[in-house]
Amino acid sequence: MRFLPLFLTPLLLTVLHAAPLPPIPLWPDGAPGALGQNDDDKPSLTAFLPSPEKATGAAIVICPGGGYGGLAPHEGAGYAEWLADHGIAGIVLKYRLGSKGYRHPAMLNDASRALRLTRSQAETWKIDPKRVGIMGSSAGGHLASTLLTHFDAGKPDATDPVERLSSRPDLGILCYAVISMGPNTHGGSKSNLLGKDPAPELLEFLSNEKQVTKQTPPCFIWHTWEDNAVKVENSLEFASALRKAGVPFDLHIYQKGGHGMGLGSRQPSSDHHPWAADCLFWLKTQGFTK
Repeated sequence: MRFLPLFLTPLLLTVLHAAPLPPIPLWPDGAPGALGQNDDDKPSLTAFLPSPEKATGAAIVICPGGGYGGLAPHEGAGYAEWLADHGIAGIVLKYRLGSKGYRHPAMLNDASRALRLTRSQAETWKIDPKRVGIMGSSAGGHLASTLLTHFDAGKPDATDPVERLSSRPDLGILCYAVISMGPNTHGGSKSNLLGKDPAPELLEFLSNEKQVTKQTPPCFIWHTWEDNAVKVENSLEFASALRKAGVPFDLHIYQKGGHGMGLGSRQPSSDHHPWAADCLFWLKTQGFTK
């Protein structure tokens, strides 16, 4: 038998990450409003759980970006592995997409159900149902910010016990997020979410910088000055709305970094952009990390 040299052992350990659990459907009997029975019609959650010695009991539902037309793996599983490495359960949401014929409110329904379902798994996944956040990048950031401003307390009389639970996240992390459906929006995301010529009232309703209230959860927001796909004004205006509502937040605008950069590299084990360390510092102040 051949053995690895001892000096390689630490290097090998650095690339080991939490293995995902099998995906679970958001609705076992099919999603409301499903257009078919294909995989694209079946939203699901995939949990990346931290090792017991690292676990903090916190969880974050992750909405990958992709313009509401796709789901970027490095903004889903990549983030989940990173969170699990720091003791937080990373729960990746596969939500329905405009490119597959879906429009609002299918995506918001999926995100709402994802928060409820995560809370319902608290005993199984060893998480605290009062420490469940949401995270999203680009269009996934729009979906996350939509739930941050359009949650509900659940339906106490629902026959489905999952639907009795709150969909309000306990915090939000918004990464170069689309926030507005107004002049500063991302055209592709808007079209995939709402189709052509959406009603003005719907544009207002889903311009989430206009929907912030004092009940909106605390947020960590970051963007880059040189992002040429989603305007930095999206993050600035959302932070301004939080400030006016008296909601705590961390806002970081970095000069360098292109859109869709995720952790700074498509490889989770590579060096991360400074936002990752800043976010972990903030998560500790929220009681999500040790």
